[in-house]
Amino acid sequence: MSKTYQAIVVGAGPAGSSAALIMARAGLDVALVERGTFPGEKNMFGGVLHRLPALEEIFPDFWDRAALGRHIIKKSVTFMTGDSSFSTVIESGNFDKTPYNGYSIFRPRFDNWLAQEAVKAGATLITRATVDDLVYKDGKLAGVSIVGRTGELLAPVVIAADGVLSFIAKKAGLRQPTFNPAQMAVGVKALIDMPREMIDDRFGLVREQGFANEFVGCTAGVRGGGFLYTNYDSLSVGLVFHLASLRVSGKTPYDLLNAFMEQPQLAKMISGGRLQEYSAHLIPEGGYEMIPELVGDGILVAGDAAALCNATGLNLEGINLASQSGVLAGKAVIEAHQNRNFSKQGLSVYKKLMEESYVIKDLKLYRKAPHMLHNDRIYNEYPELMCSFMEYIYRIDGAPKENLSKLFLKSAKEKVGLGNLLADGFSAWRAL
Repeated sequence: MSKTYQAIVVGAGPAGSSAALIMARAGLDVALVERGTFPGEKNMFGGVLHRLPALEEIFPDFWDRAALGRHIIKKSVTFMTGDSSFSTVIESGNFDKTPYNGYSIFRPRFDNWLAQEAVKAGATLITRATVDDLVYKDGKLAGVSIVGRTGELLAPVVIAADGVLSFIAKKAGLRQPTFNPAQMAVGVKALIDMPREMIDDRFGLVREQGFANEFVGCTAGVRGGGFLYTNYDSLSVGLVFHLASLRVSGKTPYDLLNAFMEQPQLAKMISGGRLQEYSAHLIPEGGYEMIPELVGDGILVAGDAAALCNATGLNLEGINLASQSGVLAGKAVIEAHQNRNFSKQGLSVYKKLMEESYVIKDLKLYRKAPHMLHNDRIYNEYPELMCSFMEYIYRIDGAPKENLSKLFLKSAKEKVGLGNLLADGFSAWRAL
């Protein structure tokens, strides 16, 4: 048996559900195919949900109705070295008045909410369905087949939103058969149950306020960093590693994560909590240079499948880029139906819309950032420099003080090298 739709979306994450929603609202008969038992079943997300212009356009009251977590009003960056740490914290009254600083989200709630909004608009959500191949008829892409089910889902156009390892984009010949490990990262996360009152008291929060903390120097020499952010009644704690560096190190992600949670600085933050679950996820960190072909005959690629992740070292943006790409892919399919042209040329408006959007513009702007983040000194020497320098500033031991600028240069020379300091500063200036 087979069932025919006007469009098929593979993957009910932020990209896929956004695409299905915009198309269903335009009256198209859309199938949204998800391999999990429900959208967001794999609760892997290690950051903060930033502005979503595409969804804000669809839902003028998005920030009031979406399944969000805490409103982030406080952010911190912590440099760590063994039993020493130095943190910078920014907390602004402006953050408490606008959504610009983001929200923590619980993916099972958020992804399922967005998918159900697509269903309300008329999309058909098909769960527990793993797409295993593309279907071609008369030489044209005509749909997909699903593992373990008899029959096919047919449509003149497919949107591949099936994650960083996109099987669909690979089958369509839009991405390389293998990935460069230098362009990939792996994130591991622990979800720590903790009473809401304890979280509020520990991090100085009230009402719906939230806290996000990033860590540098916590990965035992592996290129990467750590994070902690507050949910309503739990903490999300994790690490993100460059895959190539992790492989060379011979260390396992979960051993490094357990060591991170045992470091004195973090142990105090999570004490009293109860480990609920671990999860892991591959992240495309190659930036602009990693983006595959976005359009083919009868197919578009969006979200992580299109490597739409902006890792600058200051922020890690993914969901906002995925959602934007999903909406633009949906708009391109709507136009293709109006023109009855599902060829690569007929769908090419998607690429044009992407080029005009902040997604590609930002990825182009920060295209050098991934290379900058391959500098091992960022994860070793610089945290040591920051911690030792700040420790000296606040040490009162009766000895005469040195000029701080001279002391910093002296410390930098010892721990980093002045030539490296200048080179790294220039590299960061060019990248950011």
